[in-house]
Amino acid sequence: MPTTPGTAGRRSADERRRALLRTARDVADDLSADAITRDQAGKPPHDEVARLREAGLPAALTPHASDHGADWRTGCTVIRKISTADSSVGEVLARHYVHAWSGRFYASHQHATTLEEESVRERWLWTGAVRTPVPGDDTDGTDLTLRPRDTGYVLSGRRFVETAVAVADQIVLDATCPVTGDVLVVRVPSHARGMTLEPAHDRLGQRVGGAGEVVLDRVAVTPGQVLGRRPHDEESAPPFTALAEPALRLALCHVGLGIVEGALTEARDLSRGGRAYRLPGADPDLFLTYGELASAAQTATAVVDRATEVMARALDPGAQLDAEEPAGVCALVATAETVTSKAALHVTARVLELADAPGLDRFWRNARVLTAHHPAAHRLRSIGEHYLNGSHRAVAAAFH
Repeated sequence: MPTTPGTAGRRSADERRRALLRTARDVADDLSADAITRDQAGKPPHDEVARLREAGLPAALTPHASDHGADWRTGCTVIRKISTADSSVGEVLARHYVHAWSGRFYASHQHATTLEEESVRERWLWTGAVRTPVPGDDTDGTDLTLRPRDTGYVLSGRRFVETAVAVADQIVLDATCPVTGDVLVVRVPSHARGMTLEPAHDRLGQRVGGAGEVVLDRVAVTPGQVLGRRPHDEESAPPFTALAEPALRLALCHVGLGIVEGALTEARDLSRGGRAYRLPGADPDLFLTYGELASAAQTATAVVDRATEVMARALDPGAQLDAEEPAGVCALVATAETVTSKAALHVTARVLELADAPGLDRFWRNARVLTAHHPAAHRLRSIGEHYLNGSHRAVAAAFH
């Protein structure tokens, strides 16, 4: 079959994808070798990010384009693989990947393209904390203010960031302009004058993620650092922009699946190696337990994979989203998040009943921290309201 530009392009993309997945496996193997030691130390992820940079993962995990980046399915596969070895580093990558999409979510096409090219060229690591509009909240205020001045803006306030606060190159934040009332999404370089970082210490889980607070004292923001407006509510958001928060939540679902897979694999290896409370053989109760846990993991995987496929189609550059589609995507992501959270907490608690081994508790601690801020009952009520009434407002409420 003759080679055409189209088939050559597809072959090149397939080769890049296979190479990226091989790299992810190699990095995961490297991280798993000292995961327990690094979790116990709980230091900011300077060493871990150096490993990611050496492997080229920050540059590879950017939005897909003709000659760089990763499509949504591949990006999530990489996040899950890394999270199986170390969910703290997996969360760093998950938030990096989604925040690297910020240009597409909030900025113009040209602005986004230029930003992504620079991100790949400079091998930027992204993080951030963009707050979701709260349905029914008339104040719509944030803890950050962005005041206009002749050459742009000055940014002041403080914001907690879940990952990579001391090691990221770009931090994406939203802030209120008190003059216009607009909420603007901006990117702030990590070396910006007037910005200080306060890493969080002694976290229960996700200890190597590098969480902490960003403190901004009249930090200069140029017009080029302003990505765009954050809508005041989900119902008024452009369809593509409305996918920003569910995309992040879905990427974190893959971190949760990584925790489940890592916990089950480690417990299974302990059982096979004779280092568990109950050893394999003819123990029907042990088989029942592993059957239950494996089924919970596979169920969560099926739901998350379906949401990932739907999100990938919605994020495709050629997708023409109507006003109704984001609500359906959001409802599916909220379902995936609910199922994954339940599976992660259940599986990581049960494996502690199977074996007493150093470091096995980290999976439960990591799952607790990853899921702590998003109660399942709140999501389920929102999913139910959307199912009954098709309410956009209910779906938006699921992400608070």
